[in-house]
Amino acid sequence: MIRRLRPYHLAVLLLCAGSLAFSQTGGQPGQKQITVHFDSPQTQIHWTLGDLLHTVHGTFQLKGGVVTFDPANGAAEGELLVDLDSGDSGNKTRDQLMKKNVLETTTYPEAIYHPEKVSGSLKSASLKSGSTQQLTVDGTFTIHGKDHPLQLIVSVQMTDPTHLTATTHFVVPYVAWGMKDPSTFVLRVGKKVDVDVKAQGSVEGIE
Repeated sequence: MIRRLRPYHLAVLLLCAGSLAFSQTGGQPGQKQITVHFDSPQTQIHWTLGDLLHTVHGTFQLKGGVVTFDPANGAAEGELLVDLDSGDSGNKTRDQLMKKNVLETTTYPEAIYHPEKVSGSLKSASLKSGSTQQLTVDGTFTIHGKDHPLQLIVSVQMTDPTHLTATTHFVVPYVAWGMKDPSTFVLRVGKKVDVDVKAQGSVEGIE
């Protein structure tokens, strides 16, 4: 026997269905996700390592990157890939030793950052004022075969309605993270590397 739904039963079912759909979207009705596609050739990754005699400066190249996040709850996904074999300090012998003995790029050719949460707002209104917006990004940084939690403080400027420039600074304690200390009896180098990133990219979904 088929039972007819009374009006209030139907109303309850519709309310439950609507609540479920809202919870699955993870935000307000009509809320757009924001997606940033990073421009590899226009992104600069600089690193600095100090020793007793002088400070060594070098670069890495970004292979590619895309990040998507929900402004309503901050949930983020995506990845940024850094080509570790592109490491360049201006000294081929030093770079070869770095790649072979420290980074071991034959086995671990990439460093990968996976964003998991973005805190802060990103709005196109800043374009008119030329102001900088600050975001906090929590995620996982994978290097030398191991995952490490890494929080980034990112400063963002909108260069036009669909493009941005983002800068951040972080420290990689490479020895504490299991990589070889290249120091010798004669030459002592720091056990942490400072990394500065200036990235450019296109953005979708910003209001």
